[in-house]
Amino acid sequence: MPKWVAPGRVNIIGEHTDYNDGFVLPIALPLVVECRAEARTDRRVRVVSRQRPGETVLVAVSELAAERDRVPGWSRYPLGVVSEFARRGYAHDGIDLELDGAVPIGAGLSSSAALSCAVAVALRDMFAPTVTDRELIDLARAAENDYAGVPTGLLDQSASILCTAGHALFLDVRRLVTHDGVAHEQIPFDLDRFGLELLVIDTGQPHALIDGGYARRRAQCEAAAAALDVPALRDIESAAAVDRIGDAVLRRRARHVVTENARVLKIAEKLRCGADPREIGPILTAAHESLRDDFEVSTPALDAAVSAALDTGAHGARMVGGGFGGSVIALVDRDNTASVAEAVRDRFARSGFEAPRTFVVVPGAGAHRIV
Repeated sequence: MPKWVAPGRVNIIGEHTDYNDGFVLPIALPLVVECRAEARTDRRVRVVSRQRPGETVLVAVSELAAERDRVPGWSRYPLGVVSEFARRGYAHDGIDLELDGAVPIGAGLSSSAALSCAVAVALRDMFAPTVTDRELIDLARAAENDYAGVPTGLLDQSASILCTAGHALFLDVRRLVTHDGVAHEQIPFDLDRFGLELLVIDTGQPHALIDGGYARRRAQCEAAAAALDVPALRDIESAAAVDRIGDAVLRRRARHVVTENARVLKIAEKLRCGADPREIGPILTAAHESLRDDFEVSTPALDAAVSAALDTGAHGARMVGGGFGGSVIALVDRDNTASVAEAVRDRFARSGFEAPRTFVVVPGAGAHRIV
């Protein structure tokens, strides 16, 4: 049975900028979701997952839309992709999907996008080889938005599809959507050369973007852009400009997005020029402070992980993902990685949090077929 894989992602910088037409800088994780796929002839879709033993979902292709609210939540991601292919006119006679995932669920590392993209590349290769990467990204995003009910932007799907090993992906989301000029660039991201590592700290407190907090932030950003009379917060370049917003909450939300876009551009430029990545550490930490104070999506566990990492010599640290739980990244000297991880575990134990999971990541490859 042929197999495809798609990676999760971690964002070096650029949180909550994608749905504001802004800039992001992710890397693909070496952790992937696997999708084995095989055509059927009975116009049905069968989905099973190693993470859901004993649970089989079987739906007729013609009933995918009608069954959306009756299928298990986890299956809406792969079924949504199948439904979106059908909606766009890419016909097939059914498919078997067997899934297995190594991306931690709820850790802010885009396990859902990895799942959707693994299925999407499989369906493209099997039934719709003319679909471009840009269309595939939009298709996977639409599946998550419309079928799974999660109002994500394009960051996660773009990273899963476009990233390459050894590089960070600089992505201009507006250009990706409008097809106006070059939308993305591969920037070398070789921490090993500088004796550095990127440590991921999974707090074990899962986030759930479907629970409303993420959608509220997105709506607040749209309201802030309207208050400034611009199409999106991407169009505001000066943090001082957000002071024109009368509502204090909307003002904070806008300030985060505007300053975060500036941080993405600054880090991308440093990496392009071959600067020592230690120079980006303070920018990462500033991003966490902005997410904590202006966007208000951090948690006590995320803050504790960042604080412990910095206190133990990390060059920079911040929460990643949509927030309300999930993971932290810390930029650390290679010979200090174990000490930082131990310090975070100690801080969590003293704070009454469950023990975190820690692991080092390097930039991996985007979605592809492997057998």
